[in-house]
Amino acid sequence: MLLSLAAIVVGLAVLVWSADKFVEGAAATAKHLGMPSLLIGMVIIGFGTSAPEMTVSAFAAWEGNPALALGNAYGSNILNIALILGITAVIAVIAVHSDIVRKEMPILLAVTLLSGLLLWDGEISHWDAVILLVVFFGIMGWSIYSAMRGRQDALSAEVEEELASHPMTLKTALMWLAVGLVLLIISSRILVWGAVDIANALGVSDLIIGLTIVALGTSLPELASSIAAARKGESDLALGNIVGSNLFNTLAVVGIAGAISPIAVADEVLTRDFPLMLAVTVGLFIMAYGFRKPGHLTHWEGILLLSMYVGYTGWLVYAVLSP
Repeated sequence: MLLSLAAIVVGLAVLVWSADKFVEGAAATAKHLGMPSLLIGMVIIGFGTSAPEMTVSAFAAWEGNPALALGNAYGSNILNIALILGITAVIAVIAVHSDIVRKEMPILLAVTLLSGLLLWDGEISHWDAVILLVVFFGIMGWSIYSAMRGRQDALSAEVEEELASHPMTLKTALMWLAVGLVLLIISSRILVWGAVDIANALGVSDLIIGLTIVALGTSLPELASSIAAARKGESDLALGNIVGSNLFNTLAVVGIAGAISPIAVADEVLTRDFPLMLAVTVGLFIMAYGFRKPGHLTHWEGILLLSMYVGYTGWLVYAVLSP
């Protein structure tokens, strides 16, 4: 048990660190190769922040634990909105100014409903996974096309500033790209082993471990970046990161895991986890979209989101402890 706990702690620490280095190396490499800053921000950094969820879920599915992959994706979505945005809104009111966020929120809601339809037969099959991945790449293509036409200079400027603050030669960038990728794979495998071993020792399901320990660990990059954005007065950026991350988790993370191995959907997912994921997504849509006036998340709404996460965690603990 102690070895498994150590594997989780070390795996999570290396996973978060290596994901950061992978993103830095990939972004700097792309810049050296002449890729526009806007595309670096949307594609490389967007993919990179969800790299922990993707690698952990892929290895979980590959090693015969697809329920862990599903729990990781859905648990991360719930945690991103209820815990991370809740904390961010408590620190600073999140005013929604970005047109990108206002366009992506309805898409996230539609994608969440699509995932629910695919779950309802009790399995994420290979064909379901294909549908999720096709929708994902379609949305990515549309987002890139729309952004390039609209010339989203704010995002380009932000990426330029980030790259300027961490200058790298091409050789150094390629080194960190390779090191980050290798460590992502190794740490993901260590984390999955530790999580499955603890689940077996405690007699709980892979799903519960994925919804809690693994989801929290793989969401650490979003938590850190959202709190940093809130403290800088850029809380709108935190909302954009969370919306993008949830889109990625729902479509790409579950899609990749389902393509590797079909995922049997437990009854608890249909009666507990998916309904809550849908509820917090609908709640975020209502709060952030604003309809007749610019939307915002207030301090009290942040407290409400945090309360929902605490209640959900208590529900999971009760499910584990009850006979």
